[in-house]
Parts: sequence; C-alpha cells; structure tokens
Amino acid sequence: MNPTHDPRPPFVPQIRLYQDWLARERGLTFDSYDALWRWSTTELEAFWQSIWDYFDLRSPTPHTAVLERNLMPGARWFPGAQVNYAQQVFRHVQAAHEAGFPAIVARNEKGRHTELSWPELRRQVASLALHLKAQGVGPGDRVAAYLPNTPETMVAFLAVVSIGAVWSVCAPDMGTNAVLDRFRQIEPVALIACDGVTYGHKDHDRLGVVAELRAALPTVRHVVLHTSLAESEDERSAALMRASPCESFAQATARSDHEVAAFEPMWLPFDHPLWVVYSSGTTGLPKPIVHGHGGTIIVALALKIIHNDVGCSYHPNNWGERYHWYSSTGWVMWNAQTSGLLNGTTCVIYDGNPGGSKDRPDWSTLWRLAADTGVTFFGAGAAFYANCFKAGVDLSTCGDLSRVRALGSTGSPLSEDAQNWGTAQFRKLGAAVHRGGDDPAPGRPKQDQPPWGAATRAAAERGGDIWFCNISGGTDFAGAFIGGNRELPQTPGRMQCRLMGCAVEAWNEQGQPVLDEVGELVCTQPIPSMPLYFIGDPDHRRLLGSYFDMYPPGHGRRPGGGDLPAEAGAVWRHGDWLRIFPDGSCVIYGRSDATINRHGLRMGTSELYSAVEALPEVMDSMVVDLEYLGRESHMPLFVVLRPGLTLDEALRAKIAGAIRTALSPRFVPDEMFQVDEIPRTLSGKKQELPIKKLMLGQPLEKVINREAMANPGCLDWYVRLAQQHLARGQSPG
Repeated sequence: MNPTHDPRPPFVPQIRLYQDWLARERGLTFDSYDALWRWSTTELEAFWQSIWDYFDLRSPTPHTAVLERNLMPGARWFPGAQVNYAQQVFRHVQAAHEAGFPAIVARNEKGRHTELSWPELRRQVASLALHLKAQGVGPGDRVAAYLPNTPETMVAFLAVVSIGAVWSVCAPDMGTNAVLDRFRQIEPVALIACDGVTYGHKDHDRLGVVAELRAALPTVRHVVLHTSLAESEDERSAALMRASPCESFAQATARSDHEVAAFEPMWLPFDHPLWVVYSSGTTGLPKPIVHGHGGTIIVALALKIIHNDVGCSYHPNNWGERYHWYSSTGWVMWNAQTSGLLNGTTCVIYDGNPGGSKDRPDWSTLWRLAADTGVTFFGAGAAFYANCFKAGVDLSTCGDLSRVRALGSTGSPLSEDAQNWGTAQFRKLGAAVHRGGDDPAPGRPKQDQPPWGAATRAAAERGGDIWFCNISGGTDFAGAFIGGNRELPQTPGRMQCRLMGCAVEAWNEQGQPVLDEVGELVCTQPIPSMPLYFIGDPDHRRLLGSYFDMYPPGHGRRPGGGDLPAEAGAVWRHGDWLRIFPDGSCVIYGRSDATINRHGLRMGTSELYSAVEALPEVMDSMVVDLEYLGRESHMPLFVVLRPGLTLDEALRAKIAGAIRTALSPRFVPDEMFQVDEIPRTLSGKKQELPIKKLMLGQPLEKVINREAMANPGCLDWYVRLAQQHLARGQSPG
C-alpha cells in the first residue's frame, strides 16, 4: 500500500447507507426521497421492522408483531420484545474503547474539562444502579433528578433506567415551585440532586432548594447528592452535612468489584416506562408525559443517525465522530444529546451559559468548545444562531473548526438570515483551510481524523456549503417530525423534509391535506415514541385533549387523504402551523394557537419576526394578536433594541416599513412598545400565548408560571400594560 495514500473510505451519508441496505436486504429501491417517505408512512410495519434490523436491535425474546394495534392513542408496538436503553448503550463499550474514543467529553463555565471513558461510564452506572437497588428502588419506581448538564447526570440516568426505574430530571436553574409542580405529580421514591450550579459566571447554591424538595416530597426515601459546586474536600463534606441524611454521589459511583463487573441492565418489555418529561408549564400544571424504552430507542436511532447523520464514532465511515447539541437538562434536547450514546457516539456537552455573562456577553463560547474538542456535529437552538449573527461573531477567531461538518438547529424556526450567516462563516473557514492545507487538528494524529477530513473535503462532498440540519418535533413524543436529509438540496430558512415514519401533513380548517399552503401540523399515523400515557390521567382525558380532540376518530389516518375506520382512533394535532412546499421542504410558522389573523389573512408569528429582527436596531421581538371570537384584531408588537437606542417615530416607521415590505400592510402592528426583555420559557421559547391571554383579561396566575420562565422579572411590565389596555376597553375581558 502506498504510505502516502489515505486508505480510509470517503464519507457516505447515513441515509444513503440505509437505502443501500434496503436495496440489498429487502430489494427495495426508490426513485426519490418522496417515494421513500411515502413507503415509510404507509407500510408502517415494513419500515419499522427495517429500522429494527438495520440497527441490529436485540431482544432475548422475539416480538410477535411490529404494530399489533394501529390505534391513536394506544398503538401497541413490538409486543413480546424486551429492551433496555442502558443495554443498547453498553453494546458499544468494548469496541469504542478499543478504538480509543471516550463516551463523554465535558466542559463547564469554569473551564473544568473532563472525559469519561466507555468502561468508566459502564462501571459508574453499575455502581450507582446497585446502590439504588440496595435502597429498594425497583422497576416502575420513579426517580427524580435535580442536576445540570454534566457527565454525572448521564450516569445517573443510565443507572436509574438500567434497573427498570423511571427517570425524570429538572434543571437546577428552576426554582422550588416549578420543580415541585413537576415532581409532586410523579411521586418519586428517590432524589438525585446537586449542591449548586455555575451560570453566567456566578455560583448559585441549591442546597436550600434541595431541602425544600425533600420536605415537600414525602414519597422520597433516599437522597443522593452530587457536590458539583464544591471545589475542596472540606467544601464537599460541608455540603453533604447540610444535605444530611444523604449519600454522596461520588461514593455511590465509586464501587468496583465483581458484582459491578458482572452487572447487566435488566431486560424490560418494549413499552416499559423510560422517563417522564414535561410540557413547558406555561399554563396550569405541566403535563407529565411518559415515553417507553423501546419506542424511544428505535425513534432516536432513526432520527439521530439516518436523518441527523450522526454516525458511530468507531465505524470507519464516521471515524472520530463527536456530537454536541447544547442544552440544559430542562429541555428535551438533553435527552437528544444523551441518545448519541445509543449508537456508540462520543457526546460533547457544556454546562453553563452559551452567551457568557450579562456584563460580559460572549457568543463564541460554544464555538471555542467545538474547536478545542474536535466536534463534528454542532447543534443548538435557533435562538443561539440568531444571537451569534446579531453579535457579529467571527468564527475564524474561535479556533480550528475544520472538523465541523454539520450544524443542527431546533427550538424555534431558524431564520433565513441566521442560516445565511452560518453558511457564510463556514465558507470563509473552508477557504482558509484550503489555503492552509488539509492538516489534522492540533495535537491529533492524522489517523484519528474523521474520514471526511477537514472542512474542504466535506464541503466538496455536499456541494460547497456547511449542511444545516434544521429539525422540528418536541418533548411530546421525544422525536422530530420534520428535519434533514444529507442528500437533498437545502434552502435557507426551511427544513428539508418530513422524516421517515412520520405521516405528517398540513391540514386546512376542513381537515383536508394542503400543499404549498399554511395549515395545522398533523400526524396521521402512530410513531413508536408517542406517549404511553400521562401520569395522573387514568381516563386519558388530558392526553386526548392535548393532541387528539381537534381531529377525532373518523378523520384521515393515511397520508394523501385516505381514511381508516373510526376504530383506528384520532389524528395527532401538534399545535404548529406548517407549510409543505412542492419540493417537500417545510417551514414551521410558530404555534397555531399564537397565530395572527388580520382581516382574514392568517400568518404564523415567525414571518413577522424575520422581518423585524432583520433590522440591525432590533435585538428581539414578540407579537400577539388580540383578535377574540370574531372581534377585530388588535396587534401590539414588543421590541428589544440595541443598547442606547430609543423607539422614536423614525424607528417605528422603519419597523412598519419592513413589515409592510416583507409581509403585507395588513400585518403592521396597531401599537409598538420598547421593552427590556421578551418573556421566554426556560427552553427559550417566546411566551406569546400567555401574554395574549393576559392582555385578554385572564389573571396572571392562571396563564403563566413564573418559575417555568427564564426571565420572570420582566412580567410586571406586561401586567401593567394589560391593565392599561383593558381599561381602554380594547379587549372583551
């Protein structure tokens, strides 16, 4: 072999590998992605069996059917099969370790860098699992966690689910009431918590909250404390004393003996509960949503690998893959980040504020992390990219980003401007790499580089530009409906396609599918990861009301408008406005319950935000439409301006002109207000609907939960405005 020749194969997109497998093993070929998608959503059993076989999922007992009962809600998938999320993760321990790759690479705001090997991950999980079993925790018991985005949280999750217990986590930036609104509903038997967190370059002690949680959760029999804030041994001892009686997380994961080495996660029924996640909690109590082991695993593999193109780190095709998707533990993208372990992928995580501190903002933080750790897939919320664009971040100053081959986005619609910014930045980086040569990342031997090499090689394979994997799905079913396809063209501001297995359509007010029009996002066939049930909802009334009441049994259950009988159940209505373009690409226009309806013309809010936030003076914005039961629309617009600017008449005219030009004169707001902050949830979503309800006369405590907010201090201003608005008689009250 010529020693100067690179023997590694070229990078092949995962969706191409899967289609090659379908052709080879099933004799199935498709002349377009649309044809493949239609097969996957009409031949449900054949498709999901192919995913099971393609990823070689294992069970000590065979399943007797793929989809025993095609019903929404209540579909029954893979009866007879036994699985375990941790079992699937542990399959990769030996091979990934022998290839020299860690399981988790982590960094926090203080610069603390840690790496956890695959064998050490397994040992710690086994040690903690045995500890929990010794405390009487068993299958079906719920374990609550109050932990940040650190390796210890991943260890705790895998330990809990490995013994059949059910996991539920809240981020430690959430206050006591918000956490109790969630954990009280699930009645946990154990609590795994931290002593504090660092965020925005400030330490936040959480031992007081831990004490309040313990006092308010009478079902908790055992507490494990992770001393993440404490630096010295004396500080750790003091924290443990304050939280006593409790077990040290370090002690609970320290065991290394024959029983630990022999530990195996228990096999569980396919639909055994895995975790409890929660709706945003903006109104009323958050919905405690239960997903199962099997459905979560199989959907995560199809999404993460085939569509998001995140490969196994030790497979030659994706050698050295490092997967990062920034999240807090309060957002379902933490679950999505953790799912990288299911396929033997190294996960790179960050604990802290991605934008620096309030007095020293720095939107280059995550980019420098990616450069330092060799990230290959970089994911974040759409708001993150928008902030980088607004802040004028120059990626060429952030280190060597040549290994980054894909950018993921979710959480809200990614604007065309933000995507164009990222594309331009990576074009510039690619040109720089081309001038400088295709050398390994600093400190890494050539053979440890991914098979696609540096940015220039990857760019050549994808037609010159960084690939944006824009996805939309949600906490509700721990997956995505719409997302990416490495082989399809990309249009800035759009998602490339509906995902395989997801029978997604846009429906008009008559419940008919529409193309190239905005309609309700519906899913007309079940997906394995849809909720098993809500806790505290024995008659499934909340579940039905959340997703299935708009299109009850008898509506179309097949893509293309065909019907199944009423016995097949209802159609999933997701609560988003969706437009499917003739080429199959998609745009989400925001929540369908926060829609603007101006003089008969409907529009999601994201289009207006694109127009307003494109102005250099505007940092953030929010609009609400106060149309109510046929009364004329009244639409206020709230804007956050760059420091030092004032919303004077000239700027008002400029904003109105931008809306008039980009959208229609119909959508020029009735009022504009300069505000310090736009109210957002902990996961960064604008709280349009609660503010709308507030201004329509509903009391604050009925429409919004302060402790589920990222910035509750801004609410007082909106309350005063609502009072003034109501006093003017412009709302039905």
